Amino acid sequence: MARSSGNRRSRSGGRAGAASRRGTAVIEQMPWNPPVNTDLPTEPLTPEGVQAIHDGAMRILEEIGVEFLNQEAVDILRRAGCTVDGENVRMGRDFVMEWIGKAPSEFTLTPRNPDRKITVGGKNLLFGNVSSPPNYWDMELGTKVPGTRDMCRNLLKLTQYFNCIHFAGGYPVEPVDLHASIRHLDVLYDKLTLTDKVMHAYSLGKERVEDVMEMVRIAGGLSHEEFDASPRMYTNINSTSPLKHDFPMLDGWMRMARRGQGLVVTPFTLAGAMAPVTMAGAVAQSLAEALCAVVLAQIINPGCPVAVGTFTSNVDMKSGAPAFGTPEYMRATQMTGQLCRFYGLPMRSSGVCAANVPDGQAMWETSNSLWAAVQSGTNMVYHAAGWLEGGLIASPEKFIMDCEILQQIQRYMDPQIVATGPDEIALDAIKSVGNAGHFFGIQHTQDRYTTAFYQPFLSDWKNYEGWEVAGAVWTPERAHLMFKEIIGSFEAPPLDEAIREELADFVARRKSEGGAPTDF
Repeated sequence: MARSSGNRRSRSGGRAGAASRRGTAVIEQMPWNPPVNTDLPTEPLTPEGVQAIHDGAMRILEEIGVEFLNQEAVDILRRAGCTVDGENVRMGRDFVMEWIGKAPSEFTLTPRNPDRKITVGGKNLLFGNVSSPPNYWDMELGTKVPGTRDMCRNLLKLTQYFNCIHFAGGYPVEPVDLHASIRHLDVLYDKLTLTDKVMHAYSLGKERVEDVMEMVRIAGGLSHEEFDASPRMYTNINSTSPLKHDFPMLDGWMRMARRGQGLVVTPFTLAGAMAPVTMAGAVAQSLAEALCAVVLAQIINPGCPVAVGTFTSNVDMKSGAPAFGTPEYMRATQMTGQLCRFYGLPMRSSGVCAANVPDGQAMWETSNSLWAAVQSGTNMVYHAAGWLEGGLIASPEKFIMDCEILQQIQRYMDPQIVATGPDEIALDAIKSVGNAGHFFGIQHTQDRYTTAFYQPFLSDWKNYEGWEVAGAVWTPERAHLMFKEIIGSFEAPPLDEAIREELADFVARRKSEGGAPTDF
């Protein structure tokens, strides 16, 4: 797409306050405050184990190779010194380590509202919404249905509303009522007008990536030079396991790399199906598939921001169906975290489950995967809220239930909980109570009782009788009622009308030009 270098126009509405604008407060939620993970990571691998998996990944790249189904990428890698046989590319370990050493260990992404800027890497822990399910489920419908634009918009409103969601991933549900050639235009318009958080672009061919970059630039009121100067958005690509990268994802990956935008590569390796049945083998293969894409990005633009994702789980060996939130999934995530620290690269993982409705299974599997993200030192957690049926369903009730977990993780990371000053040791309070009495009425408690402990917005802490008198409402039902209230009172974040009009004009023009091709 042609790029002019016009000066930035003076506009007043490209940013909003630190908190999202809302109507009547439906819940009292925690403030926008992306957590910093102060815990030491769980490291199941010994140093020898780390070396063994690293050696396995390097030998895959040296001896077996990865197919790059994109001739431009193959030519770039050949010129850089890789061994190429048709579409198969092999690269030596010293070459790999040299190039990945150029990638930053930490980078920032700045959306149209700079108060929503996020830092990827280090000890930072970021949560994103569910992305890409083709289907939708809520309690009012009571069944799985194909996604629509209205459903997508409502999930985007939840994405904006909840402060514990830090970036806007892909479409929270695929709006299949929009033609695939123009879907990205309408959804990005909705995303940029309903949210002010960091945006994502699908790497599905030239037009989609270029259109999204241009719309993000317009929404930020930026010149092309300003957009290119620092990361404003990101993409995620998946390898086609085993050991392939496809054409459209590589095309988008390279376009984003040239303009210095955020890059995440996430092999989708299911042990026993698309990867070895052993977790060490599956992790080694996943790393090989990810690292060769990191190498490609660094050759194109040394120092461009890249993160390595993990989506290594196992299949149900009885049915072949994917399983999520399993002990194997948790360990694979922790193992990948160790290797990401070994390579000095930020890490992405996911909040996932195989459950079909927002029931007990959904929550224990999701909780397992989210706490595995915490334990692994993950920096970006995709699908942190709203995911069902292994990624085939998005649900607003599940979204809200998951946000309760995310807030609890944020509270868990609050350094005040483990503070050990005199006020926290509270010897005077203990003396005043002594061997009798209680702490309810003393001043030390009265001064702190409103903020001392986590306060849920969804969990019901009444006893059985109290819960029954209140209507005996189960958790998904409470979440459904909350969803309706949030959508009913939602107010979009501020956006300058000139920017809104420019976005609308861009969408209309690109639609008149046919949008993007639907085949590759």
